[in-house]
Amino acid sequence: MSGGCALIDTFGRRVSYLRLSVTDRCDLRCVYCMAEDMVFVPRAELLSLEELDRLASAFITLGVTTLRLTGGEPLVRRGIMDLVAGLSRHLRAGRLRDLTLTTNGTQLARHADDLARAGVRRVNVSLDTLDPVRYRVLTRGGALGTVMEGLRAAAEAGLRVKLNAVALRGITEGEVHDLIAFAHRQGMDLTFIETMPLGDVGVDRTDQYLPLDRLRREIETRWSLADTADRTGGPARYARVAETGGRIGFITPLSHSFCEGCNRVRVSATGVLYTCLGQEERVDLRAPLRGSEGDAALHAAIAAGILAKPRGHDFRIDAGGRPAVARPMSALGG
Repeated sequence: MSGGCALIDTFGRRVSYLRLSVTDRCDLRCVYCMAEDMVFVPRAELLSLEELDRLASAFITLGVTTLRLTGGEPLVRRGIMDLVAGLSRHLRAGRLRDLTLTTNGTQLARHADDLARAGVRRVNVSLDTLDPVRYRVLTRGGALGTVMEGLRAAAEAGLRVKLNAVALRGITEGEVHDLIAFAHRQGMDLTFIETMPLGDVGVDRTDQYLPLDRLRREIETRWSLADTADRTGGPARYARVAETGGRIGFITPLSHSFCEGCNRVRVSATGVLYTCLGQEERVDLRAPLRGSEGDAALHAAIAAGILAKPRGHDFRIDAGGRPAVARPMSALGG
């Protein structure tokens, strides 16, 4: 089985985008993403680098053209650059259009040059605040200066950076203008994301949730926005800022569903396929991956999973902030 035919779901959506988690571990403990005392998957249960390569390659054979490596924090996985370098062969062969990753930026200064040499052209960096004290609180101990060093290293290596900021009520409204000015001064897109009800993180998400239509109204008190038809492969809807020429993205999993055009699936670091971030349905790919040297069974399992992809998620934040899905965001990188 080859080509893209296996990756069309029952609603006619062609899946061309794989988010592959290489670890559920992270060197931060962001308040909307993880509990302070996380219990991680035993390392022995994680796919090896060779298995991650084979799994990603199977998806590429079946029609995936964008591959994003995620975590947890992907750059804390030992040997990660060997995996990136190996996967870059698909870029050189023209089978893959885009190899990228999402990172918190803490390890970016060490790896930016190697990422660029491997053919990575852009990265997403999570940055919710420009205040060092607030950053330490939101990440439960992180150092903003380390991320800033990573952003400088990425720019020097020629990597394009998109900043991602989770919209948090009582925080983002007061920083949104500074975040826009900072990002666009650096030539970076900035995307705001509504907090997602994934996993028990030890806080009430009703206290965190900030609808992006409300945040946009705050943005428009200072900036002139014009909606565009731009797309970058994900669910963000973009607006151009007249005063800077830069773009702002809005990802709205709660206030405005974007499921009708979903082209993405996710695979955990243990080899579990999730065809929807907001649903619990899953397909085990580790068994067929390890069950034979050939890829026929793996391809069949992937195709079956795509056919079972649901129409969409049902995200909501219940009273008390209970998660809609027990699986934490760190398990799949959001």
